[in-house]
Amino acid sequence: MNLQNCTILITGGTGSFGNAMVKRLLKTNIECIRIFSRDELKQDDMRKRYNDDRLRFFIGDVRNPDSLKAAMWMSNFVFSAAALKQVPSCEYFPMEAVQTNILGSNNVMNAALESGVSHVVMLSTDKAVYPVNAMGMTKALMEKTMLAKSVEAMQRGVVLCGTRYGNVMSSRGSVIPLFVEQIKAGKPLTITNPYMTRFMMPLETAVDLVLYAFAHGAPGDIFVQQAPAATIGELADVMLEIFKSTVGTEIIGIRPGEKMHETLLNREEMTKAVDKDDYFRVPAWGTPGNWLGSDYTSENTHRLTHQELYDMVMSLDYIKEALK
Repeated sequence: MNLQNCTILITGGTGSFGNAMVKRLLKTNIECIRIFSRDELKQDDMRKRYNDDRLRFFIGDVRNPDSLKAAMWMSNFVFSAAALKQVPSCEYFPMEAVQTNILGSNNVMNAALESGVSHVVMLSTDKAVYPVNAMGMTKALMEKTMLAKSVEAMQRGVVLCGTRYGNVMSSRGSVIPLFVEQIKAGKPLTITNPYMTRFMMPLETAVDLVLYAFAHGAPGDIFVQQAPAATIGELADVMLEIFKSTVGTEIIGIRPGEKMHETLLNREEMTKAVDKDDYFRVPAWGTPGNWLGSDYTSENTHRLTHQELYDMVMSLDYIKEALK
């Protein structure tokens, strides 16, 4: 990827996705990576960890349009990852999710259009499809805002598109770090429902998806990764096997706002989805008729065998570090 003389802005850049994207981009000839977030400590940690002059840090909040202006100025591309994404937190504080996930994302898009950015990729989630929780509802409205603004963006020569992904393995706040913490504390692994299914996507794959959307997206497009899945019970068994632990499991019941299965594309979107081998592309103004099946869910995608899941978990840098 030739990114010479290019500047990329990542909102919410101190999170799991931001760190994974920075690692990838620093291997290219990119001129500058701008990290925009609220957390000065995490920014300082990143500054020390990467120790690369191509990184620039901006403290601000997507809720505040003025704080975006300096970071957006002279940026070429934007990856918008700032969000409130913890389902229970959004359930208890839905208006906070509205402020960040809808209004904050709208501020990012407006600032990008005003600043002459050429490409913007908005990161969304499976929970935006048939949303049953506040997090999903706010992300669904963010997507609708993106689709509406993509028309104006197209007239300005700006590509505004989006991605959706499901469970990102070992990301902050996800179940794998929780399981590791519980195993090391000698506590049983807490399982909401052993038959609950989740897409299994390593962080590197999430980065691949965003970069694919960046390289191939047209205005209003939404891209999803064609990913395998596993049940939470199977994942718990693999974690206990990897760490040679006998702590066992404890079923605690589904948390507020959780789904039994993840859905990345609904059946209406599947009528116009284009199969790109590893990805589905859903064009904003596609013509229905290319029926590829029903909803695309973690229940009807490829189910990982025990060995496949074991190998996938073992390949994670987070697990390799945790085993030391």
